[in-house]
Amino acid sequence: MNLLKGLRWPTLLAMLLLAVSCEEDITTIGAGVVGGEPFTANRAEYDVFAYNKKIEAVRTNKLPVYQIGNFNDPIYGKTEASITTQVQLSSANPTFGNYTASVEETADTDSSTMTIKEEETVNEVTLFIPFLTNPKGDRDLDGVADEYDADPDDANSDTDGDGLTDVQEQSLGTDPLNKDTDGDGTNDAEDAETSPNRFPVKYDLDSIYGNRDIPFNFKVERSTYFLRDLDPNSNFQEAQQYYSSQRFSPDFVSDVLFDGPVEITNVEELIFQEDDPETEDVDESEEAPTRLAPGIRVKLNNAFFQENILDKEGSSELLSQANFSEFFRGVHLSVPDDILLLLDLTQGNITINYNYKSVTSSTDSTVIDNERDFVLYFTRRDSSTGATIGNAVNSFVNEAYPAEIENSMDTGENASKIYLKGGAGSYAQIKLFDESGGAEIINQIKQGNWIINEANLVFYVDRSTLDAAGTQIEPSKLYLYKDNTNTSVYNQFLETEQDFSDGNITNYDGGLNEENGKGQSYKVKITNHINDIIVRDSTNATLNLTVTSDIRITATNKAMMANGEEDNVPVMSTVNPLGTVLYGSNNLPSGMEDKKLKLEIFYTKAN
Repeated sequence: MNLLKGLRWPTLLAMLLLAVSCEEDITTIGAGVVGGEPFTANRAEYDVFAYNKKIEAVRTNKLPVYQIGNFNDPIYGKTEASITTQVQLSSANPTFGNYTASVEETADTDSSTMTIKEEETVNEVTLFIPFLTNPKGDRDLDGVADEYDADPDDANSDTDGDGLTDVQEQSLGTDPLNKDTDGDGTNDAEDAETSPNRFPVKYDLDSIYGNRDIPFNFKVERSTYFLRDLDPNSNFQEAQQYYSSQRFSPDFVSDVLFDGPVEITNVEELIFQEDDPETEDVDESEEAPTRLAPGIRVKLNNAFFQENILDKEGSSELLSQANFSEFFRGVHLSVPDDILLLLDLTQGNITINYNYKSVTSSTDSTVIDNERDFVLYFTRRDSSTGATIGNAVNSFVNEAYPAEIENSMDTGENASKIYLKGGAGSYAQIKLFDESGGAEIINQIKQGNWIINEANLVFYVDRSTLDAAGTQIEPSKLYLYKDNTNTSVYNQFLETEQDFSDGNITNYDGGLNEENGKGQSYKVKITNHINDIIVRDSTNATLNLTVTSDIRITATNKAMMANGEEDNVPVMSTVNPLGTVLYGSNNLPSGMEDKKLKLEIFYTKAN
């Protein structure tokens, strides 16, 4: 049991019973009194005011994930997203092969027979960025993604029907989606000779919006724009901020390193070693295979990396990361097709595979060819601090909003419709009780000795607008936070560690309620927030409502608003491409009055 939950209500009761009783001008709906009982249960409704705010640009460097491609929102229009990222050396002043460039220069004249000109030559250069996978896609933890599991809630289901349960196959290392893992004609349940863990795993891919069945075109160009890590306007004391409105192509790109199709597969690729006939006691083909996760995997231009990486060994350009960033500014990534992907750049890299020559021994001058990899990274995450190393920027090009939406932005008027859009989109400001802080109503509640049991905001989806637009991917959760502090209205410490880890914020909710696969409403519990106002005399702050990709991540970034004003928006709203339309509280369409946004408070009070 959460200790704070155990203390909360007795404490609130003691504090509220000290207040002076006053019931003046309270609107109460549904009062019920049990005869002889000292408390009355009630429900009250109060006005809520909503204002649409358009985001002109949002800070998009050092994000947890980046958008790339095109997202066609049937309500808000098209957004084109591209990525410009630095490239990081895996080691400063690298040595390719066994010897430094200075040692190789004297190889013909020194006294050692081991030193020769190694003639490092690029074999191939591979760019790889994995697709995101569903982090909650295996509820029963049996090793089978829920999307393919015969029973996602039962680890003892037998998805492939071979006589072994999914969790048994996980233990044995056989494929739970294939009756005959090794293809020898014998079902896994009857086959005692199946080598374990030699099958490709099938993933539940996440955050891909568009047709996955056809390849998409992917372009990699050299960036010529220098991304600064520190802002010179702050005397280099603060991180440089880059915004979604920044444009890098076509003015700040040069060499095309790749331009071609990429297929989307949800199955990993296995690479098995070939048996070396010279090692009679070892069969290398039986060793564990190399596993390549599904993702973008393309071959870059060999000649470019030969000239700009391997041939620069020992040069000032590779001496430090600072020098390298000045020399090789980075890469620009783009997808022209109608598909949008979210990518974690910290998991991506560019691998340069190269050959070099060496001598077998000081007594045997035989020259042999060797193979080695050198890895370049995009951004990385510091394992100890979690800080992002390196810089990358997401650029968004938004199609103009339809006139109805555009004319609803930044009017200062209480909205009839609330327009929420992720990325450099829009959010809503919410004011409770009245438009000027609600001091009079708050004071009435305090004097009324109320014990607030539950307080909710219910946002109803404007189904007529969404249905008329066509197929709309609706946000699964909305995020409400305080405008004055940029902190969430929910209290993390009122949750169990497991609930919070699972993203199940019980004292908040905020999830989409659906009927027949269509969203109907979002219920946001703000009980703790109202109790802070009533009991702890907290400010009745303006609240901001946005979409989110992860309710647990509450960090915010700077955003540029209308008229050049600055504000803050959640990072997890920036990385979310989705949008929706909700009913507000002013001039609702005829017949929709019951969808009006309002604050409902359930409370008890002493008689």
